[in-house]
Amino acid sequence: MNNNKGRAIALLPIGVFLLIFIGSGIITGDFYSMPAIVGFLIALIVAFMQNKKLSFVQKLHMASKGAGDENILTMCLIFLAAGAFSGAVRASGGVESTVNLGLSILPGGMAVAGLFVIGCFISISMGTSVGTITALAPIAAGISEKTGFPMAICAAAVVCGAMFGDNLSIISDTTIAAVKTQGCDMRDKFRENFKIILPAAIITLGLFLFLGQTDEFHIEGSLDYNLLKVVPYLVVLFGAVSGVNVFVILIIGTALSMLVGLATGTFTAAKMFTHVGTGIYSMYDITVISIVVACIITLVKEYGGIEFVLNFIKSRISDAKGGELGIASLALLVDLCTANNTVAIVMAGPIAKDISEEFGVTPRRSASLLDMFSSMGQGLIPYGAQLLAAASLTGLTPFDIIPYCFYPLLMGLSGLVFIFIKKRPAA
Repeated sequence: MNNNKGRAIALLPIGVFLLIFIGSGIITGDFYSMPAIVGFLIALIVAFMQNKKLSFVQKLHMASKGAGDENILTMCLIFLAAGAFSGAVRASGGVESTVNLGLSILPGGMAVAGLFVIGCFISISMGTSVGTITALAPIAAGISEKTGFPMAICAAAVVCGAMFGDNLSIISDTTIAAVKTQGCDMRDKFRENFKIILPAAIITLGLFLFLGQTDEFHIEGSLDYNLLKVVPYLVVLFGAVSGVNVFVILIIGTALSMLVGLATGTFTAAKMFTHVGTGIYSMYDITVISIVVACIITLVKEYGGIEFVLNFIKSRISDAKGGELGIASLALLVDLCTANNTVAIVMAGPIAKDISEEFGVTPRRSASLLDMFSSMGQGLIPYGAQLLAAASLTGLTPFDIIPYCFYPLLMGLSGLVFIFIKKRPAA
């Protein structure tokens, strides 16, 4: 359906969404004025109106296949499981006890930096940014309520930590995809990647420490906690570190939270499943959005939009430095178009491999650039699963959180510095 050069007009649905969603927020001064799902539905309608060579039924069939992709369905199930856990653990008093325990151990000024560090540790252990965010966002909200720190800063600390592991973890699907498509060793990619992102992580930690060192905010109320109520969170976090599937560990955490709530008398058996249902309901928006976005991206790809981006970048490369910049740009732009960094790497990988071989870029560097810059985009786009999840769980909009997402931006800047100042060893 799409030719070798692709078609720029195929990207129209994405442009329409950004124009409507961001434009309405700027005009009204309120990004809540245009619900994201409405913007995405308009974009989906635009996608269905394109390409007269296909019938509506054919387009519907393609969109349905995109929505039924294994990665999309898995992500949606994780969202619902996270909602169930969030509802149960909050109702049982687990969030409040965990927040109070943390604040009792850490000085108040280190609370936000602590969220970032914990997010880094959990995400690199479990290899998923969405799973990390769904586990820690309620804690971030609780710390904000208890200390007075802006909710957006606390949520951003979690997102930053989550993107650290998404990019670096050896069990992350992005890392696996980058290594497999570029044909390099996992260990070599990790070493190459780590030395680039380390300055970004250190600066990010410093920024969150700086934001926490202020007399404007202080801990309000008592810091009473019940260790039994903290157990579900500990199980989830230790399970994640041990490599237990995120969906499985969230279900276990939900069951434990219900048992703890019953044991402590926080709620009755009659209300137990009501709290779980409330948590699941809170994730409906992001679940539906994920499905609609998958439909849009499938049609955009079918019409040649992604092919256009790939060829646009490849045609503008002339040397090794340009090759590295091309791979970085390729990963970032395809992620902006797909709103999924793993999908972006899988799609851009073959082109990146051709670029690396033609212009003398080592496979480990190519894999590192693919992973870094797709993760950079994923940590900053307002329609990505990460920011949507963080916003849903904290009652914010993605645009509230983005200004404090220091790490993804610094990771990209660090990558650019690396490209311009580092020597290029032989493959």
